[in-house]
Parts: sequence; C-alpha cells; structure tokens
Amino acid sequence: MFKIAALVWIMLATTLAGIALLVVVTVPSLANEARFLIPVACGGAVVAAMPLSYIIARQISDARSV
Repeated sequence: MFKIAALVWIMLATTLAGIALLVVVTVPSLANEARFLIPVACGGAVVAAMPLSYIIARQISDARSV
C-alpha cells in the first residue's frame, strides 16, 4: 500500500501546491506578500497531501481486494 500512497502523493501534492500557488497569486491582498506566502502555501499543501494520499491509497487497496 505504501507504493500506491507514494504515487498518489506525487500527483496530489503537485495539484494541491499548484492550487495554493494560484490562490496566493490571484488574491490581491495575498499577492503583496507573495515572496513569503508562496513557499508556505506550497509547503503546507505538500504536507497536507501526505495523510490524504494514505486515505486514498487505502481506499484503492480495499477496492482492489473485493
């Protein structure tokens, strides 16, 4: 299940980091502090993707065993 979680994490972390980057860049009040907020938002998205990828991998493993 770890291999599945790692593959899901790669895709999910990239997607969430991209979404976080777009939010920081497009919201004018956040764009003023973009130099600080972009690494924080993308790093937070990568960390948030870890438990989510485990949950998704567990659901994929359960679906394959049926």
